[in-house]
Amino acid sequence: MKLQSSQSGSLNVFTAYGDDYVSVNASRYQANLVVLPDRLIENWTEAGYDTLTVADIAFLTELDAEILLLGTGSKIRFLRPDLMQPLAQTRKSLDAMDIHAACRTYNILVNEGRKVAAALIFD
Repeated sequence: MKLQSSQSGSLNVFTAYGDDYVSVNASRYQANLVVLPDRLIENWTEAGYDTLTVADIAFLTELDAEILLLGTGSKIRFLRPDLMQPLAQTRKSLDAMDIHAACRTYNILVNEGRKVAAALIFD
């Protein structure tokens, strides 16, 4: 699916997605990725959803973002309780959703000028 963004400039936005990829500013990605308005972090973890670690989530809490989105592959999955520790310690929240919903939500928030990070885990 192609996405249209009303935001102009050099901000990172999702421009398309499919079952096994996302496109950011028309560049295609098929591996775990963190997207922020001003930068991309490729291969932020080698883990799949089931093997995420506390360190993976702690990394996300250190990003300069007020909103953290976690795209959990093709379906929504919620974090295990042990992975919530870094979020509680930093008083940050993380919204889990499927990757497609994370792309759409991220674009809306970026267009509102929000400091958002979308961390995507591919199946």
